Amino acid sequence: MPEQQNIEYKSSWHDDYLKWICGFANAQGGKIYIGKNDVGTVVGVEDYKRLMDDIPNKIKNLMGITAEVNLLQEDDKNFIEIIVQPYSVPISLRGRYYYRSGSVKQELTGAALNEFLLKRSGQTWDDVVEQRATFADIDEKSLKAYIVMSKEKGRLPDVEGLTTEEILDKLRLTENGQLKRAAIVLFGKDPGRFYPNTFVKIGRFAKDDADLRFQEVEEGNLIALLRNVLEQLNHKFLIRNIEFEGFFRVEKGEYPVPALREMLLNALVHRNYMGSFIQIRVYDDKINIWNEGMLPEGISLESLRRSHSSRPRNPLIADVCFKGGLIDAWGRGTIRIIDTCKEAELPEPELTERDGGFLVTLFKNNLTEEQLVKLGLNERQVDAILYYRSKGEITTSEYAAKYNVSDRTARRDLSELIERQLIKNEGDTNNSKYIFA
Repeated sequence: MPEQQNIEYKSSWHDDYLKWICGFANAQGGKIYIGKNDVGTVVGVEDYKRLMDDIPNKIKNLMGITAEVNLLQEDDKNFIEIIVQPYSVPISLRGRYYYRSGSVKQELTGAALNEFLLKRSGQTWDDVVEQRATFADIDEKSLKAYIVMSKEKGRLPDVEGLTTEEILDKLRLTENGQLKRAAIVLFGKDPGRFYPNTFVKIGRFAKDDADLRFQEVEEGNLIALLRNVLEQLNHKFLIRNIEFEGFFRVEKGEYPVPALREMLLNALVHRNYMGSFIQIRVYDDKINIWNEGMLPEGISLESLRRSHSSRPRNPLIADVCFKGGLIDAWGRGTIRIIDTCKEAELPEPELTERDGGFLVTLFKNNLTEEQLVKLGLNERQVDAILYYRSKGEITTSEYAAKYNVSDRTARRDLSELIERQLIKNEGDTNNSKYIFA
């Protein structure tokens, strides 16, 4: 039986395995078997008598917890079972904190440790009072802009005639007359004075990260960043395609604005504010936004492509954004990004976890070889898209002749491209041609 998310097999005991026990205690609990190999076969452990005394004592003395330690036998071979229960309080081993994530044990440090300790104490980062801040640090213009935005959705409680202090209190952004961190992030005059990495960096690259053309940095509160970053992208980083419909000049963006806005909002609302700044990279054929902070437990990359529960890292910031009509509280942000790209006839966005954070990538309509391979196309199909796209059309006989395949194989390949909406079929069966979408 192979190892599972909450089971570990060890052929012999080493004190380093106390880290695994600590990791299980801080996560969902688990079991460690001493005297089993990697596939779960019993190999036996000789010094089991000593270990049955040592292991429970080390767990208790070094971590202050207890674990169930059982001596078991199979095929006349002894092995030890250690059952670790999950703990609601943070557990440390020699002053260090470990956590079991998936099948990996990791040491929590820096921003990740801070977030973990806050969570275990029943708090989130944004709900903590900022002792250094006063109401003079609140930007009145941003607060007024937020109130105007919120009226359309009707989610905000009545704030007519209330003072700034009363409005922020109604939004639960204060505690005993003091501002919480969320208030500074949302409406602060200079959030960077309190939290240095609240800015957004935008870079324009050519084909890869080694070819940086220019960059800009946008600073300010969440309300200002949402407006200014989108304006910066529109005016300096993205090319607006110009078309004419009759006598009217129409500008169409490279990417749908709703998708860009949702990407930015997701990053601003769900990022780890103790971590690195938000990074936006604009390339010739794609744009991506990265924010520090992995997906919460229970949410997978696959679940982001369907309706899923909403588990914001910063629930207070998310709640204020919801009341202001900026976000949907039902976990549909990523679905909206995907849907708007489909409506714009763009490839499906890529959602990935990378470098301790979350990355969303939008692709232009001019599919690259790399993107086509990711779609699962075979070599013939990739080459056909790249070669015939400039011609605008292809026939079954042309495809069969170029790639030396039967008409049946050609039709199968082309049918798959139709299913992926990369080409369209025109004409009857005998004179069928395929138009590139």
